Parts: sequence; structure tokens; C-alpha cells
Amino acid sequence: MVNEKKPILAIETSEKNCGVCLYFNSEKYFEFTFRLKNAHSEKIFELIDKLFQASDFSINETGCIAVSSGPGSFTGLRIGMSAAKGLAFGSALPIIPVPTFEAMALQLCDLYLDGTQFSIANKVNSEEVYYAKFQIKGNNYIFVEKLNIIKHSDLEKKSDLILGNAVNHNQFNETAFMFSAPSAKYIAKWAEKFGSDKITFDYDYLEPDYLKELIIKGMKKC
Repeated sequence: MVNEKKPILAIETSEKNCGVCLYFNSEKYFEFTFRLKNAHSEKIFELIDKLFQASDFSINETGCIAVSSGPGSFTGLRIGMSAAKGLAFGSALPIIPVPTFEAMALQLCDLYLDGTQFSIANKVNSEEVYYAKFQIKGNNYIFVEKLNIIKHSDLEKKSDLILGNAVNHNQFNETAFMFSAPSAKYIAKWAEKFGSDKITFDYDYLEPDYLKELIIKGMKKC
């Protein structure tokens, strides 16, 4: 069970932003985010240190660590998961892996009206996108189409409200393009709301959900 009396340390590194949050509840939380290319591994622990300094709390007073588990950037997800594992192991804390698109859907529930349908589409590569469609029900969301990988050409045929970095943002507003990843606050909020069934101390078997196998050009598959 998520310890409701202790804050959640949340880590979000699935895309270009790197965010951390010490979350007590929706009215009390400390959050830091930066956007700097290829700097997640250099800055994430610096951000976490600032988080605990600002809150006057320590890692040992934290209840669990929530981390964005994907899909998203291969490198970013691995950096976030590795940081979560190191902190959790050193402090004997459980980890809650949080599905990235669902945390983003939860965040969008606070921005759009009940009944709104929207899709999230983020780039996999030049030809494919991660895609899922949701509908807001009250203060929650339901899947209309489950998360999967589709061709970019198929995305262009859809007429929904589409958010994420796979859309042509010249044709959409800036808000739509900005939402390619959730804030760290909503990683924590998802963990608080839905994370009890995912909480684990079994770090060795915890891996990001890449949804697609990483194939390096020139590497032969065994």
C-alpha cells in the first residue's frame, strides 16, 4: 500500500523535460523541472537534492519512489529508472512504476471538460508513433483505444484532439505540442491514486516499458 502519511518522490524523464517532485497531496508539493538536451543524467540528482533542501525533508522520510516507466525516450526512461532504483535500494524504499501516457491523461483531466475525448501521440521514429485515445469521465479517464504503435500516416487520418510531439504543431496550438510528457507531480498523483497494485521492492526485474525493442543500426540480432 502507498503510505499516505509520507510524501512520494516522483521522477519523470520520459521526454526532453526532466522533472522531480516531492508530493504530499494536491495542495502541497515541491517540484523542479528543467529542459536541457542530453543533460538528464548530469542534473537529476542535483534536482533531487534541491527538492529535499527546499522541502526540509530527507529521502528517509519519503514513503516510496514513483518513476515514469514509459513509453518514451529509451535513454531518458533508463536514466530515470536507474536513479529510482539507486535511491530506493539505498533507502530501502519501494518503487511504483507509472505508465507515462496514463499519468499524462490524468493531468489532462484537470484541463479539459468531462466527456472530452483526446489522443496522445509521441514519436517512436520517423515512421511510427506511440498512440492512445482517452475520454474524461468525471475526474478520471478511460481508454477509448489502448496504447499501441501506429504508422505516422495513420495518425494523419485521425481528426481527434491530438496532443504530443508527433503532431504537426504548425497546424495545432502550442498547448497540444507541449503535452508530450506528464509533469512529475502527476507521476506522483497517479501513483497515489492507482499505484497500490504496482508497488514493488523487486528492483532487479523492474525495467522501463519501451513498447518497442531498441535496435541499434549495424547491430545484428541474435
